[in-house]
Amino acid sequence: MFQFANAAMLPLLGELFAKDNGHNPMMFMSACVVTTQLVIALLASWAGRKAGLWGRKPLLLMAFGALLIRGILYTLTSNMNALIVIQILDGAASGIFGVVSVLVIADLTEGSGRFNLTLGAFSAAVGIGTSLSQFIAGSIVHDFGFNAGFIFLALVASAAFGILFFFLPETRESKSWRTAFPQ
Repeated sequence: MFQFANAAMLPLLGELFAKDNGHNPMMFMSACVVTTQLVIALLASWAGRKAGLWGRKPLLLMAFGALLIRGILYTLTSNMNALIVIQILDGAASGIFGVVSVLVIADLTEGSGRFNLTLGAFSAAVGIGTSLSQFIAGSIVHDFGFNAGFIFLALVASAAFGILFFFLPETRESKSWRTAFPQ
């Protein structure tokens, strides 16, 4: 569901920017991608450390929450600089999800010898989510407009957040909050 909510956002944003501004969005898209990648590089190590302290679930909730907020913010502005800043949320969500999802798989398969199989199945699901995101959100944008597409993707992130919050147990217990947040 992460990629279902995430994959179409940036391509749709690029299309919207090109349509609304009437020029080639190459520099805009480059700035968005670079912003995302820088944030991923900066947050990946942090996410790994915090996953050991806080557990996996709080970080996954942060990632899905960032997707939800990002989808909503895209409907509120068409300012190029603001949209690039909003891409920080893409980097945060992707950086956290990329690290923590592998840790969850490792937790769930520990000692079973099925890590690679599970990671492969997970990767296939991510690919399916990516494809569906592009197809369905693109269809919604075609029929109802860009804001409807972004709201749809935010709703997918919201549904995933709810499923994660209510139904996914923590796969690795966190250390005490005293250790995670020293006074």
